Amino acid sequence: MGSNHNTRYIFVVGGVMSGIGKGVATSSIGNILQSRGYRVTAVKIDPYINVDAGTMNPVEHGEVFVTTDGMECDQDIGNYERFLGEEMHAYNYMTTGAVYLSVITKERNLEFDGKCVEVVPHVPEEVIQRIERAGTRTSSDFVMVEIGGTVGEYQNLLFLEAGRMMKLQHPDKVLFVMVSYFPIPQMLGEMKTKPTQYAVRSLNTAGIQPDIILARSSVPLDKPRKQKVSVFCNMQEEDIISAPDVSSIYEVPLNYEKEGLGDRLLKKFRMSVSKKKKNMSAWQERMRQARDAKKPIKIGIVGKYFGTGAFTLSDSYISVIEALKHAAWTEKRFPELHWLNAEEYERDPKLLWSLRDFDGIVVPGGFGSRGVEGKIRVIEFCRKNNVPYFGLCYGMHLAVVEFARNVVHMEGAHTTEVDPKTTYPVIDVLPEQKENIATRHMGGSMRLGSYTCRLQQGTKAYGAYGLPRIKERHRHRYELNNMFRERLIKKGLVVSGVNPERDLAEIIELRDHPFFMGTQFHPEFQSRFLDPHPLFLAFIQAAMKKDVKN
Repeated sequence: MGSNHNTRYIFVVGGVMSGIGKGVATSSIGNILQSRGYRVTAVKIDPYINVDAGTMNPVEHGEVFVTTDGMECDQDIGNYERFLGEEMHAYNYMTTGAVYLSVITKERNLEFDGKCVEVVPHVPEEVIQRIERAGTRTSSDFVMVEIGGTVGEYQNLLFLEAGRMMKLQHPDKVLFVMVSYFPIPQMLGEMKTKPTQYAVRSLNTAGIQPDIILARSSVPLDKPRKQKVSVFCNMQEEDIISAPDVSSIYEVPLNYEKEGLGDRLLKKFRMSVSKKKKNMSAWQERMRQARDAKKPIKIGIVGKYFGTGAFTLSDSYISVIEALKHAAWTEKRFPELHWLNAEEYERDPKLLWSLRDFDGIVVPGGFGSRGVEGKIRVIEFCRKNNVPYFGLCYGMHLAVVEFARNVVHMEGAHTTEVDPKTTYPVIDVLPEQKENIATRHMGGSMRLGSYTCRLQQGTKAYGAYGLPRIKERHRHRYELNNMFRERLIKKGLVVSGVNPERDLAEIIELRDHPFFMGTQFHPEFQSRFLDPHPLFLAFIQAAMKKDVKN
C-alpha cells in the first residue's frame, strides 16, 4: 500500500443525509491527530462526473475553493486548510469524472497492456493510487479520506469499494468513520436511532463495518441511544461518539477530544496513546477568544448566490465568512454578518441609506450580469460615505467600473464580461482567455492558483502585509485594462499591488478613505483559524474605527 507502509488511512462517510458536517468532522479528526505530533493530510472525493468543481453551480454545491497549484475543488478542501494549517494540492481532490478520465486516458495510451478494462477493479484501483499518492507526496502518518454523499447512493459505491479493497489488503492500516444524523422529530420529542441503523446496514452491504460513529444531532447522545446503536450496529459503546450542534465549527475537535475520540482511534490502530502528548492549547485559547467576543461588528456581504427556493444559504461564500470570523475574533469582536441581495438595490436605491448602519461592506467574487448595477450602487455609496469597503475579485472589478464612471466620468464604463461593446472597457478579458471563450474551452482554463504580487510602499495594502512581495490565489478571466490604468491613477485610484511578471493590477485602493480596497485575487482562501489574513484584519480594524465614530 504505497511507498510509505506506515501511513494509516481513515475513511469518513455519511449516513442518513448530507450536509451534517463530514468535512468538518474530517478536518477535526485530522486536527486532533496533528495536535499529537502526527503529520496529517486529507483527500476529498466528490461523486460527480464533473472533472473538477469549477463548473459546478455554487448555490447547489457551495463555494469553489482554489489550491495554490490551481485546482478548482470542493469547499471542504478549504476546511482542511483552515483546520490543519497545511496547504492542500491538486492530489488532495478527486471526482468521479477525474477518475474515469484518467482510466480512459490510460486505456487509450495502452497502459493496461491489452487487458479488458473494467469498472471493478480498475476504477477503484485508480482511486487507491490517488489516495496513496497524497500520503506519499506529503509523507503523512495519517491520510483522512472524505467520501462525498451518503451511504446507499449508487454514486459513491466505487469509492466505498476502494476503501473496502484497502481494508482487505491492510486491515490494521484502515478505519471507517461514519458521520450519521440522529433526528428528533418535533411531534415525538425523542431522538431516533433507526435511520442510523439503516445507514450502517447500507454500509454493511458494501462490505464495510464502521469502526466509529459520530452521532450528529441537535443535542448530545444519551446512554440509552448509545446502547441501542451498539447492539443493532454491532459496535462497542465507546465507539459511538456524541457530536451535538455547537456555536462554532472550531469547537468540534475540542468536543471530540472530550469524548476521547483521539485515544480511541489510536487504540484501534494499535498505536501508543501516551507516546505523543496532545497539545491543543493554541486552539483552545483562540476558541476562548472567540467565545468571549461579545461586542458585535456589523458587516454586510453583498451577493447573489444566497437563495435556493425558500431558503437562504451561505455556503457559496464560506471562505469569506470564515475569514471575517478569524479576523473579528482576533480583534475580540463578534462578527455580525448580514446577507444583502444586490438586486434589491437595483429595484429600490433608497435602500442604500441603510448601508450607513454597517461597519463594513464586502462584495465577494462572482460571475455574470445579474445584480451588477446593484453592487455598483453599493460601492458608490461606500466610497462617498466613508463606509469601509472590501471587494474580492469581481468586487474589485466593479469598484474600478464605479470609479471610472463616477470619478473619471467615463460614461458607460464597464467590464466586457457584462458589456462586450462598452466604450470604456476598464475591465477586459485576458488575451489568452479570448480563445478559451471563443472555443468554449471553459473547464479549468481560468487564471488559477498562486501568483506573485509586488506591493507599493506607503499604501494600506503594504501596511497590512508588512512585506514588499506576497503570493495569493486567483480564479478569473478578466483584469483591470492597462490601457486605462494611468487615466484612473491620475484621478486618484491607487494601484497598490502589481503582478511583476505581467504588470497586471492586483490590488486597488483609495488614499483618502478609511478603507476602500479591491483585490484581483481571493485572500479569503489563505485565512486560517489560528492565522487570520492580514487584509481581512486591516478591514476589520477599519470597520472598528467606523464603529467608534458612530
